Amino acid sequence: MNWIENAVKPVVSKLQEKGRDKLAEMYRRCFASTWDTTLQRADGTVFLITGDIPAMWLRDSSAQVYHYLPHCSGFPEVKEAVLGLLQRQFQYIVMDPYANAFNREASDRHGYDDRTSWTEIQRPWIWERKYEVDSLCYPMRLAYGFWKQTGNTDFSGDMFRQAVRTILDTWKTEQHHADLSPYYFERRDCPPSDTLPDLGRGTPVGYTGMTWSGFRPSDDACRYGYLIPSNFFATRTLEQIAEMAREILKDEEMAKEAEMLREQIRSGLDMYAIYPHPDFGNVYAYEVDGLGGHIFMDDANVPSLLSLPYLGCVKPDDPVYLNTRRMVLSTSNPYYYEGKAARGIGSPHTPKDYIWPISLCIQGLTSVDEDEIVRIAGMLENMDAGTFLMHEGVHKDDPAQYTRPWFAWANSIFSEFVEKAAPLL
Repeated sequence: MNWIENAVKPVVSKLQEKGRDKLAEMYRRCFASTWDTTLQRADGTVFLITGDIPAMWLRDSSAQVYHYLPHCSGFPEVKEAVLGLLQRQFQYIVMDPYANAFNREASDRHGYDDRTSWTEIQRPWIWERKYEVDSLCYPMRLAYGFWKQTGNTDFSGDMFRQAVRTILDTWKTEQHHADLSPYYFERRDCPPSDTLPDLGRGTPVGYTGMTWSGFRPSDDACRYGYLIPSNFFATRTLEQIAEMAREILKDEEMAKEAEMLREQIRSGLDMYAIYPHPDFGNVYAYEVDGLGGHIFMDDANVPSLLSLPYLGCVKPDDPVYLNTRRMVLSTSNPYYYEGKAARGIGSPHTPKDYIWPISLCIQGLTSVDEDEIVRIAGMLENMDAGTFLMHEGVHKDDPAQYTRPWFAWANSIFSEFVEKAAPLL
């Protein structure tokens, strides 16, 4: 029996005892998906493809293994795989903090031929260079979670220190994007969501204390440069960096620098993130520009407004979050859909009426309502189109219509959700 069979056995047995054999098999397959289908070892590190795209995203690769962290202490092969992934992530961050996806080798493979500020040394390694704040948050979240689960600090060598330094410098630079940033990004002959206006610099923003992002975690362009869920995520990441700097690196100066940056971003959120909604009261906007521009919406991709308690950014009973939750889980959110098969949040990244299983999992993981959790489990159980796996987006009326047959992140977060839901079913 391999480690996966041992790891899934408690949840599988519990579900089978309750007659939920299909959900048990879905959990088993989704739990194993990242390990069995996306993990590649290279040069003493681990490279993790997203599934049906042969590149490694900093965000996705972190989320793909997060459900394995509780098993790192019990299974040495899992611990070594996560350490190998972290080492590669740190190398990529130091190489280019503005890139979101990388190649396994310096193969010069790119999703598109973009106009951006990469160097000829960086270029061969980079699959795509869409700058997203969350791309820098996720590896730190993984490192912190690994440390807390195992007590192991083998990831904390010189490359980790350099990665932390790079993140702090990048986020401070992007507090002053118009004046200090070297970053620009243009993609020719594409939809507006795949490129940035104003010669690749993005729409104008005012100073807020928050840090600028060119793209959302969907890889779609931001309409306004301050992406509120990602800035919340950055504040949580900076707390984790400060703790690791102080406790692991023994670097008090770096810890204080992270804490100061966190306070600046937090002040910006307090001042600019909250707007009155005509139906829901004070809510968090999705994006703002510091000049009065803001949008009310949410996207299925994480970080999202819905996911803020899951990421440790706000308490589940935070009044503004609860107002925001009601807003984004209603038709006031232009990407919320209701149909015969499911109801939940989708994304402008996929066609209209397609609900993302990731967003349903996040809805369940942030819920304190047992009936809601059970209902979401039932929807997800019937959204696999007979594959026993999750997909990117699923049509609200017909689970047989879906995008991305092989999407490991969705499988992994489904596993997290089922582990929470199983005792209630």
